[in-house]
Amino acid sequence: MTTKQFDVVVIGGGPGGYIAAIRAAQLGFNVACIDEWKNAKGGPALGGTCTNVGCIPSKALLQSSEHFEHAGHGFADHGIKVSGLALDIDKMLARKDQVVKQNNDGITYLFKKNKITSFHGRGSFVKAAEGGYEIKVAGAAEETIVGKHIIVATGSNARALPGAAFDEENILSNDGALRIGAVPKKLALIGSGVIGLEMGSVWRRLGSEVTVLEALPTFLGAVDEQIAKEAKKAFDKQGLKIELGVKVGEIKSGKKGVSIAWTNAKGEAQVLDVDKLIVSIGRVPNTIGLAADAVGLALDERGAITVDGDCKTNLPNVWAIGDVVRGPMLAHKAEEEGVAVAERIAGQHGHVNFNTIPWVIYTHPEIAWVGQTEQQLKAEGRAYKAGTFPFLANGRARALGDTTGMVKFLADAATDEILGVHMVGPQVSELISEAVVAMEFKASAEDIARICHAHPSLSEATKEAALAVDKRTLNF
Repeated sequence: MTTKQFDVVVIGGGPGGYIAAIRAAQLGFNVACIDEWKNAKGGPALGGTCTNVGCIPSKALLQSSEHFEHAGHGFADHGIKVSGLALDIDKMLARKDQVVKQNNDGITYLFKKNKITSFHGRGSFVKAAEGGYEIKVAGAAEETIVGKHIIVATGSNARALPGAAFDEENILSNDGALRIGAVPKKLALIGSGVIGLEMGSVWRRLGSEVTVLEALPTFLGAVDEQIAKEAKKAFDKQGLKIELGVKVGEIKSGKKGVSIAWTNAKGEAQVLDVDKLIVSIGRVPNTIGLAADAVGLALDERGAITVDGDCKTNLPNVWAIGDVVRGPMLAHKAEEEGVAVAERIAGQHGHVNFNTIPWVIYTHPEIAWVGQTEQQLKAEGRAYKAGTFPFLANGRARALGDTTGMVKFLADAATDEILGVHMVGPQVSELISEAVVAMEFKASAEDIARICHAHPSLSEATKEAALAVDKRTLNF
């Protein structure tokens, strides 16, 4: 039997992997993609963690839970009376699953359109071979293929808390947090990062009493401090209980739920009994089962694949992208690396600018940023100017009834080049793109201040914040 040969073999069908495969196919390569995610029926479910148990299903539940909260608390302000409000959690979860399936099916269609061969199973290295590398696909029917170029895009896994392994019943990762079948009366989260805040927001809106336990003494330390403080005020007002500077002790899981021993910032011993516990303390690179040692693929101390600035590994024609390498664990970062690597294989000059990768937390209010924070600029001693504008003074935000938050610009004191843009408020996940474009083209705050923005629109807050850098806002 002849071993199937491919120009490019991608291991992993998440955002980085499937995008890399599509771009490589567009460039004329014969491409295969190996992915092991399964749907409820055991069939292929392309899209990786992002599509199956991450970005996509979490946004579906965030949207559903926001509708529920609006119906119960916000519609009355608009003159809309709602009586007999009830929650059908099964329907909500079914809708989430349907959104996931639509994305899975969309990727399958794109593979067919681009003539990409899809293998369902776990891909692992066997050995260097004539024409490239031999890769084993362990699926329903085990087979071996050969790729001249290999792109590893195996993503990451949720990090477990020592002594509290995930059982996805009481102690949940992001996977289990998306499949809770009934609204828990009490819910705890360990970790106040993106996943913790988003999942905490979902279940709080649906009726849970939510407590977030965070080891760090500051809230959202990676976020601009002024923005983080504004966000925390909003979350406190909503009833999301956030405890900072805590030390988590013994965790006991039983039939009645989970008991968490912890110490607060004052050193006082506490015990928290909850129905469910979500652990969101970060993610670890997924290289288990890749058989990296079979070919001498270098890993670092975290288990991530070692790569250079072009995503090249220590092996010729072996590349790695996304969560399994250095850099932020973001789906869109993986996508950009996937495109860049496919283009580099084709002899082109693929490029990823890590300084203009946007970050978003899809809570309410949303939080988004790109570039450096004010504390980072202070730490490096760079002279800068700052300008802010509150959504409270934005006409569209008032019409929406959603005026929490602000837009903040940071620009070089001498050149006015935009160094960072930070937002908390309505729909800032969409507004941040203007800042990304501006920074990619080395724009100044004055450039944004001079551009006409539609009225009334939330984007006017971006223009006004840029004007504020020069202390000449027009509406505040």
